[in-house]
Amino acid sequence: MNHYVGIAGTNDLKSTNLKLMQYIKNHFSEKAEIELVDISDLPVFFKNKDRVIPEKAAEISMKIEAADGVIIATPEYDHSVPAVLMNALEWLSYARHPFVGKPVMIVGASYGTLGTSRAQAHLRRILDSPELSARIMPSSEFLLGHSLQAFDEDGNLNNEEKVTLLDGLFEDFEVFSNISKHLTNANDEQRKEVENYSWKD
Repeated sequence: MNHYVGIAGTNDLKSTNLKLMQYIKNHFSEKAEIELVDISDLPVFFKNKDRVIPEKAAEISMKIEAADGVIIATPEYDHSVPAVLMNALEWLSYARHPFVGKPVMIVGASYGTLGTSRAQAHLRRILDSPELSARIMPSSEFLLGHSLQAFDEDGNLNNEEKVTLLDGLFEDFEVFSNISKHLTNANDEQRKEVENYSWKD
């Protein structure tokens, strides 16, 4: 059974993206272990000469390093990812680099129709940056629109078509994660490049 880290890119305890991550954790509990991590209380990112990161960021980094993959649910603000998610990714690419070669699946929920499509595209660009170098699952989008009406009283998705789509994407992510375990030839060199990346202005 694979172990994944789940990140809801929000500091809102009532966020439907947090609800979506909780659903994913519960819905796939017999197929994978999904550990949700909280990024809401990380301090605002700042560069320091010793490249020291907060203890909470170091803990999350170690969990990602040990995981078989990461699932991120992103809200969409102003056609982009929220500041709290960007802030977390900055800490997670500053002194440690847990995302290098790490399989990532992106999902998102929004009150409107588009289901965070622009934010997901934005997040793909961020995760593909030299400082992160994640291995993002291609040709996969889970866009949950009208998310306030998308869950029943028990926190389950109430649209069978969406459930079927998510089931298929998760199965693909399992395959993608398992294949990624064998794609290690470039990882060491890639990690060296990332660690040598300069954050100087």
